[in-house]
Formats: sequence, C-alpha cells, structure tokens
Amino acid sequence: MTIRKKVPEPLQDLGRDGYVHLGAATASLRLRPDFILIGAQRCGSTSLFRALMAHPQVLRPAFHKGVNYFDLNYYRGERWYRGHFPLTTPAHLKTDRHGGPVVFEASGYYLYHPFALERLARDLPDVKLVALMREPAERAFSAYKHEYARGFETESFERALELEDERLSGEIEKMRDDPAYESLSHRHHSYRHRGHYAEQLERAFKLFPREQVHIIGSETFFREPAAQYQPLLAFLGLRPFEPASFGQYNGHRSEPMPSGIRRWLEDYYVPHNERLAELLDRPVPWQS
Repeated sequence: MTIRKKVPEPLQDLGRDGYVHLGAATASLRLRPDFILIGAQRCGSTSLFRALMAHPQVLRPAFHKGVNYFDLNYYRGERWYRGHFPLTTPAHLKTDRHGGPVVFEASGYYLYHPFALERLARDLPDVKLVALMREPAERAFSAYKHEYARGFETESFERALELEDERLSGEIEKMRDDPAYESLSHRHHSYRHRGHYAEQLERAFKLFPREQVHIIGSETFFREPAAQYQPLLAFLGLRPFEPASFGQYNGHRSEPMPSGIRRWLEDYYVPHNERLAELLDRPVPWQS
C-alpha cells in the first residue's frame, strides 16, 4: 500500500483540492503531457501505466493516473488541467541525467468518449496516443464484473447486454449539449459498444496522423511484455529501459462468461473485428 492510500480519504480529497488550486495558479510553470494512454477500458492500462512509471524519464500527474479532463472535466479549463502536472524546473532536475522529462496521463474513457479525442486534437495536436485493445467479448465481460463490483451495475450480464441500447439512447446528445454532463450509462453501462474499436480508431485517425497513435494488443502485452515494451519506448522517444518485473493489476478472478453469451458476443463482433483488421491492414491485435 502506498503512503497516499494510508491517508484517510477526506484528507486525500482536501490535499488534492489544495494541490489542484495551487497547480492552476502556477499552470504556466508546468509541463504538458507528451503522451496519453487513451484506453480501452479493462484492457490493461493500469499494468502498462505502472510499467511506464518505472522508466526514469517518465512523470505522471500528482494524484491519479488519469486527470479525466478531456472526457469528464473539460468545462474546468486548461489551467485546471495543467495544474495536475509537474513543475518544469523540478521535473528537469529529477530526470535530465536520464534524458529529460516525459510526462503522461491515462484515461480508459478517452478512446470511447464521443468528444474527448476531438478536444485532445484541438488542445494537444502533437501529443502521442497509446491504445490497448483486448478481445472485445472478454473485455465486455470484464467491464461488467468491474461495474458490478463497484455498485454501478445490478443486473445480470445477459440482462445488462439487453438493456444497453436503451440505456445509451440519447446520452451522446446530452453530453454534446452540456460539457459538464456526466452520463452514468455511457461511462458505466457500455459493454458491447466499447468493443467497436474500428469506429473509435477511425475517429482518432481523422484527428491525428497515424504515426502518432501506437496500438498494443492486451493479450500480446501480457504474454510477452518486454517485447511490446521496447517498441513502445522507441515510439515515445524514451531511452531503452526494462523494469525489474511486469505486474498485472486490476484483474477480476471469478466465474467464466456463460458459454451461450460468449458465442453470441463472438458472432456479434465478427463484422466489427473485420472492419478493424481492414483499418489496421493486419490481423486484429488479439490474433497477432
């Protein structure tokens, strides 16, 4: 357990609010992110985040791994966002002997959120993006278990899939009309739709040059992390490095997905996976 997690939550909130307030006041003295992990949710971004944090050049936001600015907090403004990142001078003092600071954050919602990438492209057009993609049926079930465990879901998996279209109806329009509106269902009940990776990457490729987007298959990363880590470092312009170990975090070990639902989801994703393979001009990442 980290020292931060040992502190009572009310004190954590107080400290965070004070830091962000001070950070906003000193925004011009702070670094901007050089790269961002944009998702997808339940695809291993926490594990990759920790592996990247082991690199001596890499610096993170002060509190959480993600600021959730471009999806949930965009209405707060750029100074609020900049306030989460390291001050320029201390960052250089800490990292210059290793090659200089490289700053990042991570949000599993940025890739799927209908407006986050557009906002990113407008505010940080040169930022590099990293996306993890997991076999979509397994990702959907993992997301369901995650939301159920946290109390955002009360239905069975089968019933949640049946309700998904109804729950999401009209939510994007509400998000468009009010940047401060946080859609519970869009964020917590999108099990099938988050696996429409081709749609999300097509949006990214319209906004960013393809050479600014690096895609990793989750299954491949967990099977051979070092082999995936080194090309990622090269993409990010980081010096060669390898962590002492690669951990796997935030996994849910419980009952397997019902076989009938698995077959239904696998059939459902066939055209989406074909569309993704065509977009990438190679097999989908979990088949690589």
